[in-house]
Amino acid sequence: MKLWLTGLLCFVLAGCANTSEVPVRDRSSSKAKVNIVSSSQHSGAKRSDKAQSLQQKKQKRGFHVVRAGETLYSIAWGAGLDYQTLARWNHISAPYVIRAGQRLSLAPSAQDRSKNTAATEKKTLKSKPKSTTLAKRSSQNGWTWPVKGPILKRFSTKSGNKGIDIGGENGRGVRAAAGGKVVYAGSGLRGYGKLIIVKHDEVYLSAYAHNSKLLVEDGTAVSKGQQIALMGDTGTDRVKLHFEIRQRGKPVNPLNYLPKHP
Repeated sequence: MKLWLTGLLCFVLAGCANTSEVPVRDRSSSKAKVNIVSSSQHSGAKRSDKAQSLQQKKQKRGFHVVRAGETLYSIAWGAGLDYQTLARWNHISAPYVIRAGQRLSLAPSAQDRSKNTAATEKKTLKSKPKSTTLAKRSSQNGWTWPVKGPILKRFSTKSGNKGIDIGGENGRGVRAAAGGKVVYAGSGLRGYGKLIIVKHDEVYLSAYAHNSKLLVEDGTAVSKGQQIALMGDTGTDRVKLHFEIRQRGKPVNPLNYLPKHP
């Protein structure tokens, strides 16, 4: 009897030992594998999302999708390009009509870059008149001040001011600095508020920003001294006129073109 009880006790203890050891080891191993797989999948998903984001940025870089109300001139102005250069890169001919949703390249294509333009550029530089001659040519009677008022901020390449800021009262008349044609009138350029861009010739454009009201629209022919807007503070922190002149897409100091400050 004693021998039988002893044998039964040994059998029960051996069975308990076997059933407690295997499941614990298996559960631990299984959980570790699940955690490793889950972490790997999460890390892979992050890398995939990041790669897609970078790819989207690369696709958008160097292009502009035309929005309603924009013109080739306003897009070139915002990108710091000559409108003729932008038109050439995108095979757009005068009168440079574009449409909403159109995708414009803001950089030359590989084919454009591969062309031998050195001779052309050299010829252009040799035949290019001095800026003072071009300034006079842009208007038969020269330039005039767009508004009377104190100069609040001068042109500076260091500070990034691409024109001059002129103080004045809200509602004061803003006048065209020279004769030409309005090629943009709207508020689609960030930082300019209600803006007018006037094309004077193939070389010069001028801009009038932060107006409270625009009195002309795209395509309007304007004469020197004609009232085109009312001063305001749209897109800025105080009433002022931000005035720019650009020569072939590059900002130049308006004070070199305007008569002596009144």
